[in-house]
Amino acid sequence: MKRLLLTGFICLSFLQISFGQAYQPSPENLAARQWFQDARYGLFIHWGVYSILGDGEWAMNIQNIPVSAYEKLPKFFNPTAYDAKRWVQIAKNAGMKYITLTSKHHDGFAMWHSNVSPYNIVDATPYKKDVLKQLADECEKEGIKLFLYHSHLDWHHPDYFPRGKTGRQTGRPESGDFEKYLQYMDAQLTELLSGRYGKIAGIWFDGWWDQALDEHEKQARKTHVDWHLRRTYDLIHRLQPAALIGNNHHVTPFEGEDFQMFERDLPGQNTFGYNTSSVSQLPLETCETLNGSWGFDLRDQRYKSPEQIVRYLVGAAGRNANLLLNVGPMPNGEIQPEFVERLEAVGNWLKTHGETIYGTRGGIIPPQEWGVSTKKGDTRHFLHVLKKPATNVLFVPNFMPKVSSVTAFEGKKPLKFKQQSEGLFVYLDGVAMSDWDTIIEVQTK
Repeated sequence: MKRLLLTGFICLSFLQISFGQAYQPSPENLAARQWFQDARYGLFIHWGVYSILGDGEWAMNIQNIPVSAYEKLPKFFNPTAYDAKRWVQIAKNAGMKYITLTSKHHDGFAMWHSNVSPYNIVDATPYKKDVLKQLADECEKEGIKLFLYHSHLDWHHPDYFPRGKTGRQTGRPESGDFEKYLQYMDAQLTELLSGRYGKIAGIWFDGWWDQALDEHEKQARKTHVDWHLRRTYDLIHRLQPAALIGNNHHVTPFEGEDFQMFERDLPGQNTFGYNTSSVSQLPLETCETLNGSWGFDLRDQRYKSPEQIVRYLVGAAGRNANLLLNVGPMPNGEIQPEFVERLEAVGNWLKTHGETIYGTRGGIIPPQEWGVSTKKGDTRHFLHVLKKPATNVLFVPNFMPKVSSVTAFEGKKPLKFKQQSEGLFVYLDGVAMSDWDTIIEVQTK
């Protein structure tokens, strides 16, 4: 009965949307965008029943596991070591301001108590508890904002048809009603955003690309199916006006989206081949994982060092973007100590250097061979030197504001400088260069 009522509510809600109107962010949404840019650093958490297999979050697709077999996994998922308080404390100790948790990944399993489908952590596992509710409550206590990753594509649901590029070997019938699937997806989003989990800071969509046209047509921003993005986006904004919407579709943002994300690349870069979109004027975020996998992978030992993380965070901030750094907890609910140690080391660095990252915007000069810059207001500029210049002079091209002082951030030692029409010359005599990030503060009038 609850499912029928909820589906009816969703259908009625659809009828109330004015689809022809241009998206106008609410005042709450605009304030949330500013907070988001100020935050600069968040924790991404990929966790689901796939962690049992220890082969990453794509195990169902990679191993070609049929739905009938994959449905046995929840019976073995009993994360008795899960501690929401511990997770939030790890994020806080790392200097992170928000957490993005996978509410539903591509395998279709809900990590909350869904009334729309019994395929969820409360009804289908021996754990019988709502991990999302626990995390949402703890985030609210500790002042950490909570975002939810939600997969557009679904390898489990029978109405996800026509099939996209992935999940073709899951044994589902080659038929389905895509409109019913979208109503199912929006019904679950309504559950997540109707108050039980408090204020949700945003929805992080993924999977639009599963139905994308051929590679050469990607820039057309078209798919083989109509995702009715605006319908879903309007639903989210109506339920929680401050919630920010982002979509990991790798194309120019659609109307109704509030931030733009880049997967495993800094804005403007495309080392992985799918960040082909231009950089928009929306708030920006880049996501990267602390090792090589998003979900728990038993064999993955490719841990990034604290130095690498700091440099990536700095590179993102210098490009006016946040860093969303991922961990994949183990099936018992623990976050690996290798992750925790590295996150704490970065958190310690931020205790001293955080004011050059938090609340800043990308600097007035583009990234340079030596590094990037950030700024706070109109008069404080931070030069983040990630690569020591060949000489003892740092050249900052086209730096136009009138400089009043230059100091080494650590130790506050005044530095000699010369400002000319072509730019700013900073003399690094006596500056202890760091392998992580050497910061020079420039004060302008």
